[in-house]
Amino acid sequence: MYIYHELLQKSVDGKLRKGATNEVASSNSVPLRTVQRIWKRAKESETRDVSHRKTKNCGRKRISIDENQIREFPFSQRTNIRSLAFALKTNPTSVFRLIKSGAIRRNSNAIKPLLKEENKISRLEFCLSMLEGTPHDPMFKSMHNIIHIDEKWFYMTKKSEKYYLLPDEDEPYRTCKSKNFIAKVMFLVAQTRPRFDSEENETFSGKIGVFPFVTHEPAIRSSINRVAGTMVTKAITTVNRDVVRSFLIDKVLPAIREKWPRDEFESTIFIQQDNARTHINHDDPLFREAATKDGFDIRLMCQPANSPDLNILDLGFFSAIQSLQYKEAPKTIDELISAVVKSFENFPSIKSNRIFVSLQLCMIEIMKEKGSNKYKIPHVNKERLERVGQLPIQIKCDPILVQEVKNYLNME
Repeated sequence: MYIYHELLQKSVDGKLRKGATNEVASSNSVPLRTVQRIWKRAKESETRDVSHRKTKNCGRKRISIDENQIREFPFSQRTNIRSLAFALKTNPTSVFRLIKSGAIRRNSNAIKPLLKEENKISRLEFCLSMLEGTPHDPMFKSMHNIIHIDEKWFYMTKKSEKYYLLPDEDEPYRTCKSKNFIAKVMFLVAQTRPRFDSEENETFSGKIGVFPFVTHEPAIRSSINRVAGTMVTKAITTVNRDVVRSFLIDKVLPAIREKWPRDEFESTIFIQQDNARTHINHDDPLFREAATKDGFDIRLMCQPANSPDLNILDLGFFSAIQSLQYKEAPKTIDELISAVVKSFENFPSIKSNRIFVSLQLCMIEIMKEKGSNKYKIPHVNKERLERVGQLPIQIKCDPILVQEVKNYLNME
């Protein structure tokens, strides 16, 4: 009706002036044919009725889903769109539309370590030990003197890979002797928090090193790839406590002495490890003897049991360098080692610093959940804060929360 009255104002004796329909269509953002149809229908109707001729209940009906009905289904029946559609007695397309509209959300769920009550208490005590400052203004330590170490298997390739191809390209053909025994190498990674000056220039990357558990032996027999006697790299498949001790003393400690900032020699350096059976004790005599050489004071410390979320390597560093390593597509053990080392060296120190901020945020969530790991990693848009120069080195903690945790531990 609005369009019809606007057309009437542009008409003379029931005839539209030239260009009137184009002007009305442009001003109302509707197609030209719609304006012409409205004018034609008004001329044909005695009552000048230009309303649409569709019935009141027309078009595809919106499918309504009862939320309580979905809640009644077990999670095992909601693992994919097809199974959920079958449970709702509807079609998968309707479920997909509900996901696109936001009525249903997709969740990727990962299994977390089982925590006993003593594990939760040790996690809370660990978080409290990382606080400093006054009781009225507690904050987390900068963690510049803590080196996180851990071991991880890096595989030559994945069982299933996704590629983007052109329509005329052939699919990649990948083979191996057994999908359950893909070539792999274990690496020991040592990483601490990077340092930056007042102008945000990197002064220390925090990368102590990445050390593969491999041996170099001469080939016993000749093959199409090499002659007998050629040195070949073989992965150490059994890593025990003696091997870990030798790597710490012969590789990690020398790397720390070589790369540690000169103005921080007098500070105590802590190497944080998990509670794996292959790890040495914090008071191992051979390690203590090697850790006090050249004026250094390097000590071992253990993170709480079943707590990968308290180690920056498990929190995000390993997954980041592994995604970089897969882009190299290595074919041999030596190429795999080169790819992992290259990924480790190319990983930006700025992102390593963000993981340390995430670690402090995770500690706050652990304290809120009374030591449990049932929480979501908080997101504070670290990249934006970093861009405007407001990313904190030390996250402040609510003193009320700290006191609640202390009271909880005293009760236990």
